[in-house]
Amino acid sequence: MKKIPFILSIIGIIGFIVLQAGNKTTVADADHDIKTLASVLQDENILITGWSVYARETLEQENVEALVKELKVQLPDWTWSGSNGELTAVLDSPEIQEKIKMVSTDTNGQVHTYVMYEVRGQLWNKNTETFLNQSLPGRIFDIFRGNATTFSCVEGEINDKIKSALPVYKSKLLKAFNAREVEGLAEESFISSSAVSPMFDKSLSNEHDMNMQLGLRKTERLGAKTTLVVGTPIITIEY
Repeated sequence: MKKIPFILSIIGIIGFIVLQAGNKTTVADADHDIKTLASVLQDENILITGWSVYARETLEQENVEALVKELKVQLPDWTWSGSNGELTAVLDSPEIQEKIKMVSTDTNGQVHTYVMYEVRGQLWNKNTETFLNQSLPGRIFDIFRGNATTFSCVEGEINDKIKSALPVYKSKLLKAFNAREVEGLAEESFISSSAVSPMFDKSLSNEHDMNMQLGLRKTERLGAKTTLVVGTPIITIEY
C-alpha cells in the first residue's frame, strides 16, 4: 500500500457530517482521543506510522478579520498565503506539520466562514506526547472561539509474520477497543468497520450510533504487509 497521503480534499464531506452532528467536542476530547488510539495500538504491538488531529468550526463573519490579525501576532513563525476568501497558514517542522485554513463561501447572499486546523506527524515519540500535552490545547484555544468539533486518526503497520487474515485482525482490534461493530465492509484485500467503543464519549451524531472507524488493508507490493488506520468518530484521511 502506498503511503497514506495527508489531504484536506475531504473538508467538504466532513463539513456536511459536522453540520448533521448534534454534539461538540472540547480540547480535552482531542487530547484524550488521539492518545487513547495510540495507546491501544501500541499495546497490540502495532507500529504507528502516522497520526492526525483535525478540528473545525463555523466562524461569525464579523469575527474573521479580528481572528486573522490575532493569529498573525500569536503565530509569527507561520507562513501565510491566500486572500480573504481562502487563507492558509502553515508551520512545518521535521516531525510535525500544522495547517490552519479559513474558507468563506457565499450561499444565496449569505457568507459562511469555516476555520479548520489540522496537525499531523509520522512518528509517535516523546516529542509527539510533549506537543499533544503542551502545544495542542493552546493551538485549539487560540484558533477557535467555541468548542471545535475534532477528529483524531492514527495509522499503523502490523507485524505480518503470522499471516493472519484481515477479519482476524479486525476482531482482535475491535476487542482491544472493547468496541461493538455497527456495520462493516469486506473485500479480498481490504476491510473496514464502523463501531461503538466506551473509550470515546462522543458519537458521530444523534442519528449515527458510532464513534470509531477502522480500516485494514493487506498488500503484496514491496513486501507483504498489513496497514491500518483507526479514527474517532470517523476516519478523516484517505486510506
